[in-house]
Amino acid sequence: MRFELQPTLKGEMIELRPLRAADFDAVFAAASDPLIWEQHPQSDRYKRDVFQTFFDGAMKSGGAFAVVDRQTSRIIGSTRYCSLAADNSEVEIGWTFLERKYWGGKFNGEMKRLMLDHALKYVKRVVFVIGENNIRSRRAVEKIGGKFLRTAAPRERESDGMKVVYGVEAVASD
Repeated sequence: MRFELQPTLKGEMIELRPLRAADFDAVFAAASDPLIWEQHPQSDRYKRDVFQTFFDGAMKSGGAFAVVDRQTSRIIGSTRYCSLAADNSEVEIGWTFLERKYWGGKFNGEMKRLMLDHALKYVKRVVFVIGENNIRSRRAVEKIGGKFLRTAAPRERESDGMKVVYGVEAVASD
């Protein structure tokens, strides 16, 4: 089976749907709060020009989603699948943010559960690469079962500090 990087995934509170170029203004509105990025290695991502680069990368990735509040039909954030291993053994979930009023676990938990359930049908492990000092994101990944795997240097063409990698493994079936 081939891993579908941009399915539409629906939960009780949110829907994840493929990100579209026409979503820029709505996604930027969700991202424009400086406190969202306060612990992020790129803490100025709330600025339009910086966010444009982030959004362009999301579009090029082929795995980005708009996160939609099902009650209001409004975009409240974004996330993506990326770095799919050629042998389908691993994929990353990352580049995730939500408006602050959606913080606290319920919405992020449902989003990650939808993504994990989909991904673990195709890969053995899902990884999360997080800025070493981004305590909020580290705790959120731990809440959904992520286990610390290793510390990693910045990725190629990045200068935003050390990373930590967490993983969630597929459960072996008999």
